[in-house]
Amino acid sequence: MEQSYADGAVAGAIIMVALGVLVVFLIPLIFYLLTLQKALNRCSPENRAMAPGLVWLMLIPVFGFIWHFIMVLNVAKSLGAEFQKRGITEDPKPGQQLGIVMCVLSCCSIIPLLNMLSSPAFLICWIIYWVKIAGYSAKLASPAPLPA
Repeated sequence: MEQSYADGAVAGAIIMVALGVLVVFLIPLIFYLLTLQKALNRCSPENRAMAPGLVWLMLIPVFGFIWHFIMVLNVAKSLGAEFQKRGITEDPKPGQQLGIVMCVLSCCSIIPLLNMLSSPAFLICWIIYWVKIAGYSAKLASPAPLPA
């Protein structure tokens, strides 16, 4: 009887730790997706390469790895078209190169041994990409400069 109680306590502790780890990783991911969604919302509908709500498909396990590539390409295409329409000088596909590197590193991080190098690099690229997209989004939110 004592053994089954101990086993149950260990199982409960493992579940609690797993849930804690999940929450720690899920919260930043949700804020990241909100940033991407906001950036797409700030693009006019005719310049969007994808609907803003589709960023949430990233939460689907395994599929999220593939969707991240698609999302990066479509966000870059949308931002580029919006900047061009507004006459803002910017890279034609803002954030695309960094985003693709980030996605490749993300995929490499699931490969044993390679993940020791790619996971930290992914995290750094992810943060830089996130900040870049937030910056592009802020640029779209600011009022257009008045003509001189």
